[in-house]
Amino acid sequence: MRGLRIIVLLLAALLAWLQYRLWAGAGSEHEVAALRAQVERQAHDNQGLRQRNDALAAEVEDLKSGEAAVEERARSELGMIKPGETFYRVVESPQAASAQAPQQEEANGGDNGGRAP
Repeated sequence: MRGLRIIVLLLAALLAWLQYRLWAGAGSEHEVAALRAQVERQAHDNQGLRQRNDALAAEVEDLKSGEAAVEERARSELGMIKPGETFYRVVESPQAASAQAPQQEEANGGDNGGRAP
């Protein structure tokens, strides 16, 4: 009878120890959930980086193979024009810019967020 009590007591202690390990120890449910969330975040980050890499690879390939991409870059970044083309720059006068500000405010409902004009 006494041996049976010791065995039951040992089994109960073993069960308690296993439950502790399951819920709070290394490899617990909480730790597994945190690792799953970390894996999900990393997969999301990797997807964004994959898209960025694909876009860069496409741009590199376009620059290597086509003259149009080089021309577009030269025009937008360096402001270059072709021979025989005429370049026009439209510059607004300061009066026209200040006259547009009240018109834009009226178009937005006149609400400036409580700030002074």
